[in-house]
Amino acid sequence: MTSVLAGTFASSAQAAPKTDLWRHWATHNPESTVVVDHSLWQHVLDQRVHENADNINRVSYKQFSEAEKNQLNRYIDALAALTPTQLNRAEQLAYWTNLYNALTVQVVLQYPKAKSILKMKSSFFSIGPWDDELLTIEGKAVTLNDIEHRILRPIWQDHRLHFALNCASIGCPNLSKTAYSSSNVQTQLQRAQKRYLSHPRGVSLRKNKLVLSSIFDWYLEDFSEDEKGLKAYLAAQLPQQAQSILASKNAIDYDYDWDLNEQKSK
Repeated sequence: MTSVLAGTFASSAQAAPKTDLWRHWATHNPESTVVVDHSLWQHVLDQRVHENADNINRVSYKQFSEAEKNQLNRYIDALAALTPTQLNRAEQLAYWTNLYNALTVQVVLQYPKAKSILKMKSSFFSIGPWDDELLTIEGKAVTLNDIEHRILRPIWQDHRLHFALNCASIGCPNLSKTAYSSSNVQTQLQRAQKRYLSHPRGVSLRKNKLVLSSIFDWYLEDFSEDEKGLKAYLAAQLPQQAQSILASKNAIDYDYDWDLNEQKSK
């Protein structure tokens, strides 16, 4: 991560978006039996997401064929044509999580020379693409920030979502190779949490210093009331490191790598 990128985002990190429920999307139909088809997205994941020896999934963006790009676009268009407020809650959770990740990949493909998502933006003064209106659903323009902070976080209030939403960066939790569905979403969220917390970019101890992903700084309120509570949460999730985590007295260091999670061609 370059110091320029680190400095650029540091100024906005303290003002990371709070939850702000968009009430239109809080509607759901508990009686709905509609099952959203995510097979097109699964095909993209099968072809372009690669597990690496360092346990960081990377995406071969430059190897996308035109047919694969069209497939991704058709998937996003198909989701946008649905009426998600008429789905049941489990289908909605999978819908919005997959859509967020698919839109992020679509954005990256539109900026083939950019080395970080922070440089992928429609306005010179914006930081990244998160406030860009990327598609229209039920007649309403929707951004990535809308999906994360006005829909997913306030409605489900599940901290594990931070481990499922991928921002196309090395420091971010992995883009799952398996599409989310109503039947697997809870298992997937639990697995995503375990994988990220078990990886050094999520949690590490360096010379008795606790170093955490900046996700825990930006969204502390989603995990605990304060850093003491955060340590308790981490200790519960990482029992083998619990003693060291709880014993660390120094201030927590936070770190994040905004370099693109790109699979380099061999």
